Amino acid sequence: MLLFALGVLIIAAGLAVSIALHEVGHLVPAKLFGVRVTQYMIGFGPTVLSRTRGETEYGLKAIPLGGYIRMIGMYPPHKGEPEGTIREDSTGLIQQMTSMSEDAKAYESAQYGPEDAHRTFVALSVPKKLVVMLGGPTMNLLISVLLMVVLVSGIGLPSVTPTVQSVSQCVVPADAPADVSCEGRPEAPAKAAGILPGDVLREIDGHEITRWSDVTTAVRAAEDRTVEVVVERDGELLPLEATMVVDARPVLDADGQAVLDADGNYVTEQVGFLGVAGTPALVRQSPAQVPELAWDAFTRTGQIVVTLPVRLYEVAQAAFGSAERDPNGPLGVVGVSRLAGEVAAADEPGFALREKVGTMISMLASLNMALFVFNLVPLLPLDGGHVAGALLEGIRRMIARLRGRPDPGPVDMSRMLPLTNAVAIVFLLMTLLLLYADIVKPITLFP
Repeated sequence: MLLFALGVLIIAAGLAVSIALHEVGHLVPAKLFGVRVTQYMIGFGPTVLSRTRGETEYGLKAIPLGGYIRMIGMYPPHKGEPEGTIREDSTGLIQQMTSMSEDAKAYESAQYGPEDAHRTFVALSVPKKLVVMLGGPTMNLLISVLLMVVLVSGIGLPSVTPTVQSVSQCVVPADAPADVSCEGRPEAPAKAAGILPGDVLREIDGHEITRWSDVTTAVRAAEDRTVEVVVERDGELLPLEATMVVDARPVLDADGQAVLDADGNYVTEQVGFLGVAGTPALVRQSPAQVPELAWDAFTRTGQIVVTLPVRLYEVAQAAFGSAERDPNGPLGVVGVSRLAGEVAAADEPGFALREKVGTMISMLASLNMALFVFNLVPLLPLDGGHVAGALLEGIRRMIARLRGRPDPGPVDMSRMLPLTNAVAIVFLLMTLLLLYADIVKPITLFP
């Protein structure tokens, strides 16, 4: 139980640091561009702890589910009267929307005097607005990539090594069960050659072996010839001779995975067969692997975000019905915390401290990638909504210049407040749904 709680605390601390650095990504460029930042807060709700440094209050809130910085002048200044005249035949909804916009601008304008008008967010140029609003998500992307570097080069990725884990007793079909009988079947070439579990394959048919894919390539190319196999045993190199056999083995894709047909059966080819299995282990790799890993994480996360409504519907089916949770589906804070606790408390064979640390780092990297992608969604109150507003402002100004018209000024994002509030309600409902599902129908790593 203590280890479970430790795992929860580790992931909670990692998430809190990620959120804090996300807000630093907004804070630093805003201050560099001269914007007056009045608050830097981690969490929401009542303030638990705060301290004012210069013109900014730094603090912690009671509900640690996010954070924010407060910049003055997020909306154009209030003019005292609504920008448009409300006709007598205007609907009540339009009146309410206009009133909401004007009230928000009036509140914003009351937070600063004329002397600070040039220090508002709305006074920034479009490029500077983009830098400020993209600073937070970019920080999460950098954290994710940095964690991936630590994972790849420091901890290692799951891989199969050339250390022999097991030796086949005979030549059996690729899809044969583990307890298949060897009666009437030819002896496996590896067993006949004297290869033993624990041997490290160093050379096959003159090909140097450094990774498991080298073994696969050399063995398949050997066909049915007798070749020299050099193994390392007890620190010494031992040359052996193995007479390969040609057998139907699975076709492998570019990632070394067996190819299946439409019915789920192996697609096979006639190639050389030795009869050894490598040992799974964490293998440190070059940081050059990180870009591909990051792109894969980005695309997978993007697919989840794009299909989020469907996935949330599936979560609701599982939470309120008999359907099973998708192990690759969305998780809430409780679900992530539960998985972290399971990782820390796990007592599974082959899942030692190094594997636990690697899994924790992988989880934090995935969380930061999720924060990066999710915040790019072009909806307020997400950062992507402000980015979309800045881009629209830039397009309007460019069109005005091309047509020789006056500068139309900044986009009035206060007009989007009704939609912003609606999106916020949807996010709240999503959070509550995931919270409930994580409690009544949790996803587990070790069923």
